[in-house]
Amino acid sequence: MNDLIAPELLTQAEIATERFALRPLRRSDAGLIAHYTQDRRVAEGTRSIPHPLPPGAAEAYVNRAMAEGRDEDVWAIDGSSKQLAELLGVVSLTRIEPDQSELGFWVGAGFWNTGFATEAVAALVAANPHRSRTLFAEAFQDNPGSARVLTNCGFEYLGDAESWSVARNARVPTWTYLRKMG
Repeated sequence: MNDLIAPELLTQAEIATERFALRPLRRSDAGLIAHYTQDRRVAEGTRSIPHPLPPGAAEAYVNRAMAEGRDEDVWAIDGSSKQLAELLGVVSLTRIEPDQSELGFWVGAGFWNTGFATEAVAALVAANPHRSRTLFAEAFQDNPGSARVLTNCGFEYLGDAESWSVARNARVPTWTYLRKMG
């Protein structure tokens, strides 16, 4: 798929916000990713994070995020320049088609209700690094906080669906969202 994408779109730029920077993952992030995602609540809020987290899973995730030819770009929410944690969570864009991407995010449980997720998603939407015409996202229906993040960032509700959650080993009802870009 990446042969259809302009080479400049394959390079992840750092995106500055008021309280942190969104930067590409680096190998040293694996430890904090493993730490935060060991929390069942974080894992169960995602489609793909298993619980318990198997040994080496965080390192494999970072390696995929750094690989050439990847379809998903992952940014660390890095607060170290503002005396916050070096990794607060992650936000990602997965290429669906050359002009459409799916947005995903999670923050460590200790940073819930701080506005970090909304700030990270808003910054990524404003930067639109994939030059997407539309962004898609979803939130599990038992996670209204994530749904608020999306609506606060201009995503419009499309409808109900279901997605598989690895941590829950089950299909989970979701709300799906769309954001039309400039």
